[in-house]
Order: sequence, then C-alpha cells, then structure tokens
Amino acid sequence: TEGRAGRLTLNRPQALNALTHAQCLATLDALGGWRDDPGVALVILDGAGPRAFCSGGDIAQVTAEGRRGNFAAGRDFWRDEYRMNVTLAEYPKPIVSFLHGFVMGGGVGYGCHVSHRIAGESLQLAMPECGIGLIPDVGGTWLLSQAPGAVGLWMALTAARLGPGDAIAARFADRFVPEAGWDALKARLCATGDPAALPDHPAPDAPLVGQRALIDRLFAGPGIPAILSALAADDSDLARSALKAMQRNAPLSMASTLAMLRPPPATLRDAIRHEFRWVWRAM
Repeated sequence: TEGRAGRLTLNRPQALNALTHAQCLATLDALGGWRDDPGVALVILDGAGPRAFCSGGDIAQVTAEGRRGNFAAGRDFWRDEYRMNVTLAEYPKPIVSFLHGFVMGGGVGYGCHVSHRIAGESLQLAMPECGIGLIPDVGGTWLLSQAPGAVGLWMALTAARLGPGDAIAARFADRFVPEAGWDALKARLCATGDPAALPDHPAPDAPLVGQRALIDRLFAGPGIPAILSALAADDSDLARSALKAMQRNAPLSMASTLAMLRPPPATLRDAIRHEFRWVWRAM
C-alpha cells in the first residue's frame, strides 16, 4: 500500500513481465485483503521496466511441464488466472491499470478488465494465441466480442498489434496519458485515492478506425476458409498482412476462436468458462 492506494507491480522485466502462477495467487491474495480495508480507496496496476506491462502468461513454463506429462500445472495455472481475471473485473473499488509496451494475452487479462485503463504511447496490445495453438483466453473472447464490428475477430485471427489510439477505439483501453506524466499521476492517485484525478488527453490516431469497413467486409464470412478466400481476393495491405498471419496460425485455434465469438459470449463469466474447457483439453 502507498497512501490510499493498493499497488501491484509486475516485476519480471527480464521476462517482459510474463505472468506466473505465483503472481496470480499473490494478486488474488492482495485484492482479497484490500477489498474491505477502509484505508485502500483504489488499486494501481503497472509493470516494471520500459518494455512491457505484461507480455502474457508464462507459457514456456506451462509447456515444459506439459512435455513432462504434468498437465495439472497448466490447468491449475489457468484456473487461478481466470479467477483472478473475474476478480479484477468485478472488484468493488476502482482499479487503474497503466498499459505500456507489450500488453499481450495474459497481460490483456491482467490490465484490461479493470475500471480505468490508461494507454501510453509505447503500447503494443495484441491477442496472439492463435499463433501458438491456443485461443484468446483470460476473458479475451469477451473483450474481443465487445470491439466494434469485426475488429475483435480480426485481432484474434491475425494477432494484430494495436497502438494506444487503436486500443482505445477497440475498447481495450479508456484514455491516453503520455508516459512522461505517469509517475506524477500515480503519486496523485496514491495521495487522493480518487480516480477523478485522471486527466483526459486527446487520443492518438487510430488507423484501424479508417479500416473498419474493410475489416467488417473481409471478416464477414461464415468460416475460416471463406475469410481466407476473401482476403486472397483483396489487394489491400490489410488483407495481405492478415492473410500472411492467418496462413502461419494454428487452423484449429482459429476455427475454435471463430466459434467462440459467433455467437458472442453473454458475459465475462460465460466466456471464461468456455475458454477454460478449451485450454483444459489443449493442455
């Protein structure tokens, strides 16, 4: 705790703050302690080092255990991580996340379900799971379903990286604050415990907004083959980059992701329940 704030800083900068099982459990423990603590008015989430808020869950650790035949390691990690995602989303006090550098996969689950999401100019946000044989989890199918039009599906199937303006436009972040002012802003939040202290700067350009009609058209097909055909028949830069990405990705992951977004999940809890069924088997 610092002043009137509970502070959670992901502190593995050498691993781009990849999220471990122990960190999920520590987060749950801290949030549980602060829930009824009158001295804590809000919670601040941030990441150490200049390169990443959180690059994702520590899949290398999970994969190594799975190759040894220890499937429980991954399943237990995901179960507790998803409980943490729901706890962050449903927390009764304001939570302010400071999103800089790489925010991917598990980092999206850590920082993008909360009540106040600050994007910095270095932000590179993505859901890249279809590239490693998973599906966008950590409540990702819920967040993707809330993006306008087919933007969420495009993000999921191509692992497209969004800068701050696009992240706000896609509803993964709420406002832009230049990173040079973050230390002073965090100090003010700690002193006041009041998220009304958050400034509102003009958001940077959002290039995907200008591509929204094209994304909606190219990703309207009923299945992955139809989407690939639409991309192959279009000569835009966006179509070419999307086709290249999808040709690299895991077909089963992409087909499963499409099925999880159409129809969209009804709630975050429904999304996470469905995601857990999938990753439990994928392990």
